[in-house]
Amino acid sequence: MPHVLEGLRVLDLTSGPVGGMATMVLADFGADVIKVEPPGGDRFRSLPASPLWLRGKRSIVLDLTTTAAIAQLHSLVASADVLVVSGPPSRAARWGVDADAAIALRPDLVHCSITGWGPRGALVDVPAYDGVVAARGGRMMAFERQLRRGGPVFAAVPVASHVTSHGAVHGIVAGLLARARHGGPQRVETSLLQGLLPFDLMELLVVELYERHGIVAPSVTSVGGDMPTLNYHPICTADGRWIQCGNLLEHLLMAFLDATDLLGEMLAEDRFTVAPGAWDADTVEAARDMILTRARQKTADEWMEIFRANGNVAAEPFLTTAEALHHPDVVANGDIVELDDPVHGKVRTIGPIAELTATPAVIGKPAPTVGEHTDEVLTSLDAQPTGRPVVATATATATATTTRRDRPLDGITIVEFATIIAAPLSTAMLADLGARVIRVEVTDGDPYRHLVAGGTTAAKTTAGKESICVDLKTAPGRRIARALALQADVLVHNYRPGVADRLGLGYDDLRAEHPALVWVSVAGYGRHSPSANRPATHPCAGAAMGGAGYQAAVALTVPCASLADIRETARQLMRANEANPDPNTSVVAASATLLALLARQRHGIGQAVYVNMLAANAYANADDALTYDSKPDRVAPDAELLGLGACYRLYPAADGWMFLAVTSDAEWQRFCDAVGRDDLAGEDRFATADARRVNNDELARQLEQVFVLRGANAWESILTGRRVAGVRADGPTPGPFFAHDADVLDNGFAPLCHHARFGDHRRWGPIVTINGGLDDYRAGVLAGEHTDALLTELGYDAAQIAELRAGNVVASEPIGWV
Repeated sequence: MPHVLEGLRVLDLTSGPVGGMATMVLADFGADVIKVEPPGGDRFRSLPASPLWLRGKRSIVLDLTTTAAIAQLHSLVASADVLVVSGPPSRAARWGVDADAAIALRPDLVHCSITGWGPRGALVDVPAYDGVVAARGGRMMAFERQLRRGGPVFAAVPVASHVTSHGAVHGIVAGLLARARHGGPQRVETSLLQGLLPFDLMELLVVELYERHGIVAPSVTSVGGDMPTLNYHPICTADGRWIQCGNLLEHLLMAFLDATDLLGEMLAEDRFTVAPGAWDADTVEAARDMILTRARQKTADEWMEIFRANGNVAAEPFLTTAEALHHPDVVANGDIVELDDPVHGKVRTIGPIAELTATPAVIGKPAPTVGEHTDEVLTSLDAQPTGRPVVATATATATATTTRRDRPLDGITIVEFATIIAAPLSTAMLADLGARVIRVEVTDGDPYRHLVAGGTTAAKTTAGKESICVDLKTAPGRRIARALALQADVLVHNYRPGVADRLGLGYDDLRAEHPALVWVSVAGYGRHSPSANRPATHPCAGAAMGGAGYQAAVALTVPCASLADIRETARQLMRANEANPDPNTSVVAASATLLALLARQRHGIGQAVYVNMLAANAYANADDALTYDSKPDRVAPDAELLGLGACYRLYPAADGWMFLAVTSDAEWQRFCDAVGRDDLAGEDRFATADARRVNNDELARQLEQVFVLRGANAWESILTGRRVAGVRADGPTPGPFFAHDADVLDNGFAPLCHHARFGDHRRWGPIVTINGGLDDYRAGVLAGEHTDALLTELGYDAAQIAELRAGNVVASEPIGWV
């Protein structure tokens, strides 16, 4: 079988796991990835997860403080198809590999820049780490209600890093597609700040709508009741372990009550005979106590055996990410690989991001040692001094000095049969790269539209798309759906196994007429796993793959002697298990779809693609998604959820809160200079990173005394002015941050759009741009907003459309508020 990226060379000039994970994905799918390291190696090799994000690459050492090494680097750039750089833009410029300079060396280069804060703005040269961006971007304030102490709560799972890694993959692969079509260079830009965008699902729009009327919008921290819904309730079992339920829809909740033998008991009481959605507050609390009491009667393993046998209960136990590598569904689906690492021995880790059936990933090489391939690569380079040939295409008219500002996926049509968040958000990301996305909804619209009045929840997942509402239970509706599928380049769905086949949308059936189709399944579980037919929702993946438990910190281990204790811990666990597993899956699904499109372009192959939420969320927890004998445990947040250590945590200031990230000795020296504490810089206890770790508690006490001397705004100005990553952490939550932050607006990360119902508003911007991005980022759409236009395009006349509407085969949502 061919590999998607075989024959393509990627030059990795990044440092650390964000760029490292992006280029690892490219290596997994066949690219020759050459990692350029300084003498001594990438400083982040000391991270326990480095054997994962270094796998499959070749390593060379270049001392880029010398002109000779920079000349060698430039020769390498001339030989590459893709160059990936990270850090502040000034670093790439200093080495002569910023986009303009690198493209002059290789006229059809795909140049990818990964920054912290975007290519411009006041913070452009400030070191950016996941925690710093999460703090300033309001994500830590969004967790405020997890604890009862008030103030920001450390956001433990590095989700911005995960999204940014895949944003780079999206841009690189889409750039390769655009290069093949148009020729010429492709300038790809993404940032950690953009990596936060997928995790605000509604607040930005709510802020826009409220402020239009001069009203301050309610904070996301005030949304929802104090306790979890019964559908998404964590339960504590007889052995003290916790299981997360994810029974979003009513029929799934009823299946859960049936599996726990509570349904019969409840139906014997009049108050429970109405639908759960109609239960009053007292009835809900009575049901909650019945559920929590019943859960204590069996162990977690016993309950999971019952739930799996039932087949219609969405539930998973809370695990660590390392434990999740032995999850029976992850193992059975083939999502685990083992590599013989030259330093760490046998490494067990997560496999490819998805199953591409015709062009699968190839993961066989472990992480290289530092500089292992220096002689090999440089000798090969000497033998080819003019570099690799520039790609030539029939329409290649661009030059080294011009790039096209167009839609990189222009001409690609995607038909989406998917609901809620994970799959629909993935196709919205592809719409932001210029694809035409047609979503097919049931006649009353995606259930996600009905979670909040007016459909504000769906504005994000439908952005940039067209919508048609069709009843697929009818033969005419199925004919419409099939016609759309047969004219598409990509079909994306999140049906359970067998459903697509029954609707006439199965891969084998469609392939017979449309062999070039890329058919993408986004599911909770892998198709080869024993749970393939079970339902899954985001809290289940969050619990099973370690993210929720990591965010919960000590809550999972607190003894629960009473029902009140169980209720409070359940409250904390659900606040920790927020919606990130869905967007985590979305970015992976978009990467897999793009890789399959590139395989079709390069090798003429259509194929089926399978993405599952468990594997995707292992990637979001990549810092712990591997095991080997010498690997230390994942560093856990403290009980107060301030952070991971004295140099990476929240601190109270004289007014407000600060977040500090100091990860190197150079940053430590700049910090001490900025705060006027030369005595700390000179102390042996704190002079090196290792010494600071050993003396962590004392250092934290010293820094607490420093930060209370000034207000948070003053400290941010002082520290960022000295290129120290210290920012205010108790500013606005994500919605108002994206709506008003100067750097967000200056970089175009919250573009204006027009919605049929909501009018003009700012929307969530793209997670990656190519050649400056699109000229217009379109709003979300109403259900069936394009029903008539799409039917006309398929050849239906006005009379036929009227007949379909009269029979409720097709429909449209009214523009007015509902």
